[in-house]
Amino acid sequence: MITGEHTMADGAAMRRALELATRGPASGVNPRVGCVILSPHGDVLAEGWHRGAGTAHAEVDALSKLAPGAAQGATAVVTLEPCNHTGRTGPCAVALIDAGIARVVYAVADPGDHSAGGADRLRSAGIEVTAGVLADEAEAFLDDWLFAARHRRPRVTMKWAASLDGRAAASDGSSRWITGQQARADAHRRRAAADAIAVGTGTVLADDPSLTARTSAGELLDAQPVPVVFGRRPIPADAAVTRHPHAPITLRGADLTGDLRELQRRGIRSLFVEGGPTLASAFLAAGLVDELLVYVAPMLLGGPRVAVGDLGVASIAEARHFDFAAFERLGDDLLVVARPIAIRPPARSTTDTDDAASSSTSVKEGN
Repeated sequence: MITGEHTMADGAAMRRALELATRGPASGVNPRVGCVILSPHGDVLAEGWHRGAGTAHAEVDALSKLAPGAAQGATAVVTLEPCNHTGRTGPCAVALIDAGIARVVYAVADPGDHSAGGADRLRSAGIEVTAGVLADEAEAFLDDWLFAARHRRPRVTMKWAASLDGRAAASDGSSRWITGQQARADAHRRRAAADAIAVGTGTVLADDPSLTARTSAGELLDAQPVPVVFGRRPIPADAAVTRHPHAPITLRGADLTGDLRELQRRGIRSLFVEGGPTLASAFLAAGLVDELLVYVAPMLLGGPRVAVGDLGVASIAEARHFDFAAFERLGDDLLVVARPIAIRPPARSTTDTDDAASSSTSVKEGN
């Protein structure tokens, strides 16, 4: 919804601002933001973008390219509502006011507890503010960051591989490989797209996964998720995860909601949860899963090695419902993508996530 009048020049400048925003880092605590400053006649005076935490915000970067007084009466077009807080840098709203900007046009409101309110501050200073220009495009562009900022946690994608009867391994624990090469390659590609990948300490102790994203030939992909290990037991000094390109983050797992907030504070916007069943069950029971990726192999295994354990569901009426978002044939296997229809109030947010007996051998699918 657009509030306030906007011009064709505003729309063109916003599209350019979105292009500029792509030059910033795609991960981290801060969003990618672009800014274009227009003269009162609609001519471009300056451009700027945010280059990462601790650097000048897009509005300040653009203003820095103008001579003193050159922004008087100008319009600032920015992809995100100018911030209203002092962190490593000062409030962008104040910088715009001090520069003499007459109008501010932005696409998406800032959802931060401390950074929001820039638009109100600008209006209080007599500056005309228009919101919502190219909002859909900006929302899509800032999707992961906006989700993390609005929910105070990363978006959680949970993955497992299983047989037709829902087993992650045979009765003797063997599981290499349940799914075929195409399914494993797809999982690694999705790992690489996530900011972080998580398992429990039981999985680390039982399976010794590297938690890297690799090609089918075993080479590391350019993008690597940060490994996160939930649980109380220490990681062995010679564990494969200690040789990951990124240092592992260890969290006790006693308060998943708090742990996810800590990851969000560290700039983790998307989390790929792989195993094992105890950790998976804890996330599901707490209502903290936003997407399921289930790779189904055309085999039957039977036995006790299930992909997911107890969810606290005692009857059909208490079932956790998901919507089938997509299906994809990957060689002989099937990928099912499902998303929760409604997040129930958390049944619990504490768990012993480091139970080695429940370690998911589905991690061996990608190791």
